[in-house]
Amino acid sequence: MLNGRESLIRLVGKRRHFLRNRQSLLSDPFATHNDSIEDTEAEKLVDSKEATEFGSESGSSEKLVTCPVCGHKVSGDHNDINSHLDACLSRGTKRKLTQQTLLQSNFWSQPKISSSELEPSGKNVSGRGSDKSLVHNAVPGLPDFGAAEENVISMCQSSRKLESDMQTHIDDSSENPVNEYWINYSTDTTQQLSPKNEVPKGDMDVTMDEICGVTLETYIVGRRFSDEKKLLLGASISLLRDPNNDKDPNAIKVVSADSGCSKSLGFIPRELAQCLSPLIEKCCLNFEGHVCSIPKHPFDCVPIQIACRKSVFHGEKESEVLEDFNCLWKVAKLVVESAKNYPLSMTKYQQNFCVLIREVLRSNPHLFSEDEKIFMESFTSLSNDSQRIFIRLYTRKGPWFRMSNISYAEVLDPQEAVKGLSAAGYVCLFEDADESDYNEIKEMLNLLTVCELRDISCKLKKNCNSGTRKKDLIEALLSLHKNGLCPKLPSVVLEKTGVCVQISSQAESLIWRAERLFFLNGEQDLSTFLLVDLGIVKYPTYNCIISEQIFSGRDDLLAYEEAIEVAQLMDQALDGNNAEVLLRLIKIADSRISSSSMKAINSSTSESAPKFLLYFSALWVYSKVVSLGVSFLEREHRYNDAINLLKRLLSCFTFDGRRGYWTLRLSINLEHIGYLNESLAVAEDGLQDPWVRAGSRMALQKRILRLGKPPRRWKTPSFSASIKRKITEVHVQGRPLNCEIGMKNRFYGEDGEQCGVEQLALQYYAGEGGGWQGVHTESGIWLTIFGLLMWDIIFSDAPNVFRTRFQTAPLDLETDSFYLMRKSCIESQLQKIHDGMAEEILIMSWECHVGTACRGVNWNRHSLTELRAAVSCIGGPCLASLCRHLAQDYRSWSSGMPDLLLWRFNQEYRGEAKLVEVKGPRDRLSEQQRAWLLFLMDCGFNTEVCKVSPVQMSV
Repeated sequence: MLNGRESLIRLVGKRRHFLRNRQSLLSDPFATHNDSIEDTEAEKLVDSKEATEFGSESGSSEKLVTCPVCGHKVSGDHNDINSHLDACLSRGTKRKLTQQTLLQSNFWSQPKISSSELEPSGKNVSGRGSDKSLVHNAVPGLPDFGAAEENVISMCQSSRKLESDMQTHIDDSSENPVNEYWINYSTDTTQQLSPKNEVPKGDMDVTMDEICGVTLETYIVGRRFSDEKKLLLGASISLLRDPNNDKDPNAIKVVSADSGCSKSLGFIPRELAQCLSPLIEKCCLNFEGHVCSIPKHPFDCVPIQIACRKSVFHGEKESEVLEDFNCLWKVAKLVVESAKNYPLSMTKYQQNFCVLIREVLRSNPHLFSEDEKIFMESFTSLSNDSQRIFIRLYTRKGPWFRMSNISYAEVLDPQEAVKGLSAAGYVCLFEDADESDYNEIKEMLNLLTVCELRDISCKLKKNCNSGTRKKDLIEALLSLHKNGLCPKLPSVVLEKTGVCVQISSQAESLIWRAERLFFLNGEQDLSTFLLVDLGIVKYPTYNCIISEQIFSGRDDLLAYEEAIEVAQLMDQALDGNNAEVLLRLIKIADSRISSSSMKAINSSTSESAPKFLLYFSALWVYSKVVSLGVSFLEREHRYNDAINLLKRLLSCFTFDGRRGYWTLRLSINLEHIGYLNESLAVAEDGLQDPWVRAGSRMALQKRILRLGKPPRRWKTPSFSASIKRKITEVHVQGRPLNCEIGMKNRFYGEDGEQCGVEQLALQYYAGEGGGWQGVHTESGIWLTIFGLLMWDIIFSDAPNVFRTRFQTAPLDLETDSFYLMRKSCIESQLQKIHDGMAEEILIMSWECHVGTACRGVNWNRHSLTELRAAVSCIGGPCLASLCRHLAQDYRSWSSGMPDLLLWRFNQEYRGEAKLVEVKGPRDRLSEQQRAWLLFLMDCGFNTEVCKVSPVQMSV
């Protein structure tokens, strides 16, 4: 696979069937960047209207809002608001501000919120104190997926500080101009808690005695897992904790109270269980109730009413939990109220889809035209069957689906559902053969089976022996149709398939955009919700502090979408080995980069700008396309073209971690065409570049030593001695199973079983090699140890790096800003590791977060026992040095680590560790691996290279 291909595939994600710019990209003459995203006249009018209405609730360009600083009326435009605020606050003459002034005035374009809805900042690992931006603990409209019980209690404990923190935020506004994008984030499943987004009445502090008898309306879920399938109207029920539930540690069963056997009827919803489970356990409350109605389907949600029954406290227990009680009870009531926004008939995947659409429209209204907003909002007005059919079809491969094959248990009438979707513009129907084109016929043929294709061939009296493979049959029919020899093919195909359905281009484009804005990557989609709902994946808890938009305007988003289209077409062209299209796309990407103004390039690639924001720019996508194009051109031996592209990348992206790879390839390609002096000069200049690191830096140093011999260079470089250091080597012999070139080496192990070179080396070190224990891990165990030791740092409060509830790491983890923004708390943690507290931190982190997704952490591959042994044997100083290196440059150093981590214990519980890179016959160290070994040697690690070779057979 070409270098950069895998990264491009992850960036593109699910391939789209409709690409808005496909025709212009593949056929039209090259256009400038602005031309490529030019809207139609109708869209221009909409955008013009949108620009006038932006920031105004009523849509009037004359809408004015009151400045909370000076009290004057200003335009409702966001740019005008920010400019006016900057000017007001910079004068230092402001009237007294209160929390109500900022949050309840008609000033922000976001919905008004009340202070009781704001999420507290919670634990502040970085020690920065009160943050200057509102701290949000969950994305609005989203459940706090996988949040543990202690997270809710922690939120309650910190809520008492919220008012003072808010006042501090306002009082400090003179030093920090208010130009942030404020979003109301709630801990609840759905952010729209009541029609006016206010806390329901009656949420004043209450005592435990006062809530006795207060009813909560909820429902029973998970009926398919119940012991009792038959329900009676008015049947008595009670709640029972289920702490050993594998899917949810906060699970609460609903059990029948009418019979002495207490049969399980199901569970209460996960979001409500998260609040009630600590009330049941810590506040000693009991809940009883009854069934309100019986659903038609035995597995549907069952409406119930439950009421609180207080238990007797013992000793001082009541005073210990009373402080948390009020917050827990309020959150529980908010969850109950918010659940009323969704009818019981709505399936979970419908709710998830609606949450995604609503959140994207709420957070990014400036990225959609008015027509697009109306179209997406119309989804909720569709019937349940139509919504379910659309979501089901959207998540399938497609693009076409036979109506005769569309059948789902939860859809009562698929035919009517599809008609409703067609009328609303969400799907297209193929029911008229006369209006079909060549591509549609090709896609229709792919829906047919081999038998059906052969029947069509025979019916048309064409060659019925064109092959038995589906691909051959389709190509034969298409060839006949294209040559005009089979004009009846469309009607015959339609007769065989029946009416077919396809997601419309508008619906696919807008839902794709919503998914990309929601998840911010191409690897996650609606199935992410499902994994969470099933308890397969649990995401960590963190605070989302958002003060800056990913896409500042609609033009930026459209440019990014066009760049993603280019990347997808590039990937498809590589699949088809279409060199002509590949070269065209490379040229398009290069022209987009070169035509971008230097101001745009400098602003997006400057050292001061947040590096991770560049990942969401069109320039970044085009740079990946061009970088992949360099690999393609090198494979085709078109070194001059590759050199030109590399020079373009190096000149435009001056603050980029990929500069090391680009510089190395430029030096190598110059050598290919015989420009040795230039190749040497490029390598020497590369060593002066601070962005050339790790293996790329070592590779350039080796090139300089090789190319820089007299008479080109007379002086020996200062790094010569370091680069030539010897690494200890150990030689192991084994009986080979195969040692063929291009195949993975296989040997017979000491037990006679087949194994790889790494397993053979482990057996050697466990025996005559010194009695070592160990694992074959490469980077895995190190990234796991780093993630566990630095967990609180990774998920500490930082602005703009956490934006969704489905992140496994902050957006800046692979940038230099990760270390710089958290330097004080990172160094504090590293000092603890250096002082020998690593094992204690590791155990606490494991017990608190086991099973929670985190970048680099593999819970299944390594046991806690292995990790503890490794950490204790490595020692604090070495471990602190390694963690510091990863924190400073995670991207460069997260690969290439030694294959084996070995350890053994000596007397008095003291141990030692060894790191081994294993190489088979004809294998050699990569520059990244050598860089790691030399760095580990500098840190004090015991390292060596184990070379496995076949046993010499005697003649």
